[in-house]
Amino acid sequence: MTQVMIVVFDGLQPSQVTPELMPNLAQFASEGVIFSKHHPVFPTVTRVNAATLVTGRISGSHGLAANTLVARDFDDDRVIQAMQPHLDAMSQAGVPILFTPTLAELLSQHGQEYTAIGVGTSGNAYVHNPRAEEVGGATIHPEFTLPASLNDRLISRFGPWPDEARPNTPRFAHAYRIMTEHVLPERQPAVALMWSSEPDKSQHSAGVGSELACVALGEADAKFGELIRWLDDNGNSDGTDVIVLSDHGYSTIKDRIDLDAELPAAGFGPDDVLIATNGGCALFYVTDNNADIADRLAQWLMAQPWCGALLASDSVGQIEGTLPTSLVGMQGARGPELAMSFRWDSRISENGFLGFAYSTSASAGLGQHGSMSKHELRNTGIARGPSFKSGVTIDSPSGNIDIAPTILKILGYDGRESMDGRVLEEALVSGSGAVESSTETHAAERKLSSGVFRQQVTLSTVGQTVYVDEGNAEFISA
Repeated sequence: MTQVMIVVFDGLQPSQVTPELMPNLAQFASEGVIFSKHHPVFPTVTRVNAATLVTGRISGSHGLAANTLVARDFDDDRVIQAMQPHLDAMSQAGVPILFTPTLAELLSQHGQEYTAIGVGTSGNAYVHNPRAEEVGGATIHPEFTLPASLNDRLISRFGPWPDEARPNTPRFAHAYRIMTEHVLPERQPAVALMWSSEPDKSQHSAGVGSELACVALGEADAKFGELIRWLDDNGNSDGTDVIVLSDHGYSTIKDRIDLDAELPAAGFGPDDVLIATNGGCALFYVTDNNADIADRLAQWLMAQPWCGALLASDSVGQIEGTLPTSLVGMQGARGPELAMSFRWDSRISENGFLGFAYSTSASAGLGQHGSMSKHELRNTGIARGPSFKSGVTIDSPSGNIDIAPTILKILGYDGRESMDGRVLEEALVSGSGAVESSTETHAAERKLSSGVFRQQVTLSTVGQTVYVDEGNAEFISA
């Protein structure tokens, strides 16, 4: 029998888990544990957080720096999208997708399986178990499966996947069928995951709190209710822990900034820097780690009205006015020389949701994420089941980085000792009470000819685990 069931609602904000919008999930939450200070990792984009979810590691450790990145160990001249075709090409070339073991790999050492079904992007699904062909388990997605041989068998039995839609309910319903008719009763993995692409897709296309997004929430919640009833009806509830998450929060786009046009106009060409745009943030890969170019680029960025927190890698030294990428877990082999979160604020949108931010893509008024906004750095974390306490709200910081070590603790397996995340002991029946946490703000500034750039990044810490709370900047004109 499956011992842990993970359900992810892409882009779901805690404020959307209400009896009006998501009655099934709201009821579920009231009966279990609510993590009121749950965090994604930065950048607040999906594939980074999917990798963190299954590895318990920061992005600098697991190696997937963002949704778009430069993987210099694969191709140092090109920005790639972390999607299945590119990731598959990396794998075929013998380049590891992730540098650290996944849940699937760790479970395989105990003869157990991790099976994931996702209807979001192909890259999101791929990173859950890139080595499924070798270690077992499975990843199931409308465009492919790992192992590849599973795809034809599923189509033969369940039919072709429905076309993508807005809301994407038909595909989530198809995933539900595969989960409840094949994965749970037949494969019986120790850990199963089902990933809904909503409300993310609808919020990107119509905005946070839009009519479309609200319909998407309701329809996704209905399928979640069906899943919980299936577990009840099939006698699985007493033995299955259900963890509900989102990968990140959300903002409304204030304005679009075309960095691919802005940087050349400012004198930075492709021979100087490669730009990996990621919605609410951007990663800058400077050629040959050139410290002079990085410093000149940092100064230019600092003077822009849309520049938020700005971080620099150790590879370019200490650039005045920046903070280190290691502060937020981005220092690593595939990390950028500079990482910039767009500037954000806490204004309320016309649909009643907090948070506006600049973006590298899409139009003003639509939904976006990727930045260091506190509204994107708060995501959904809920758990219910035999291992978890009932009817409690946990106020200590927690995050997606804690899910893998907590699952290993529940299952009684090792492997969590090398992870950056921690076991959420305060939420477990067998665990301790409240944990101690601390908060610290890091600041930097730089005087430029046109004014002063000032930034702050706030972190919370429990033990050795660090959570990014927010980061922003201001520019005071001379």
